[in-house]
Amino acid sequence: MKRSIAVLAMSAVLLSSYTSIPRQVSAAAQSVQSVLKGHIENGVNLRDKPSLSGNVVGFLKKGTDVTILERSSDYFYKVKSQDGATGYVSASEKYISVGQAATTPNGGGQGTAGVVVYGVNLRDQPSTSGKILGMLSKGTNVTVLERSNDYFYKVVTEKGKTGYVSTSDKYLEISGKVAGPSPAPAPAPKPELPSSLQAKVDLVIKAGKKYLGTPYEYGSDRNTTTTFDCSDFVRQAYRDALGIVLPADSRKQGTWIRDNGTAVYDTGSLKAGDLVFFMEYRGSKASSYQNIDPNNQRITHVSIYLGNGQMLHTYSSSSGGVRIDKLDGSWKYRFLYGGSVLK
Repeated sequence: MKRSIAVLAMSAVLLSSYTSIPRQVSAAAQSVQSVLKGHIENGVNLRDKPSLSGNVVGFLKKGTDVTILERSSDYFYKVKSQDGATGYVSASEKYISVGQAATTPNGGGQGTAGVVVYGVNLRDQPSTSGKILGMLSKGTNVTVLERSNDYFYKVVTEKGKTGYVSTSDKYLEISGKVAGPSPAPAPAPKPELPSSLQAKVDLVIKAGKKYLGTPYEYGSDRNTTTTFDCSDFVRQAYRDALGIVLPADSRKQGTWIRDNGTAVYDTGSLKAGDLVFFMEYRGSKASSYQNIDPNNQRITHVSIYLGNGQMLHTYSSSSGGVRIDKLDGSWKYRFLYGGSVLK
């Protein structure tokens, strides 16, 4: 009798151990399945915080695969690269594609599941006047992040696109209650700019140097810092440092400097922080630029003068993006004029 009881007890222990194994494997599998993968469609900066003001800590090349840890905001994903680096990248579809919806940090990554029951527009703001980002077809699964107002939900699609759709049950069927929008955080106090001209120049140069190595792209997007052309770069440095928004292209920037009354026409008169303007490249020898009237030449390039015969700029993909060069050789031959943004 005692032997039978012992056998039964041992069998129960073995059975409970055996039946727990599938549950453990299932949980592990579920964890693996929930990992969100991203694919870099175009080279993009990896930053230390979800903001264009974040420091660039790396660069992810086109074709790189990453793990998406969260959607930190409408504009940034937090990702982990294959070599283990963690940071933030633009959420724009131009730079990254994802396989399913990324969770948002609000609510600890929680949202309410929803399914589109009738084709509905996805808009960029919670209003019928919002720009249409696309059409969500019947059967599309979304995560409802919040009820932005009486008429619109904020949702994120399986592909990671965030926008707003109608709250009418004609268009969307949801599985539970949806919270209202989180209260807007109090705006951060605006930093007080230094009063001295030298301190302002130092801020501009520091702001520009943080983009060293950022790739060159002709006609780069003025709303991102993932790539720059020459005028976009100097514009961003002044915008980051002092909140000054310069014209968007080098010729208009040159006109702005002249109109500002600070233009100088010899390199010896340049000061740190000055914008420096150049004509088109005609060759590496001084003879290539003889008998050319600078006043009749079109501006084709701009840089920031650092002092001591050096300048900070970007001018081609092959040059390596934002870099520091000496203002000599063909650069000196191509010089038209320069001048200070500040007075």
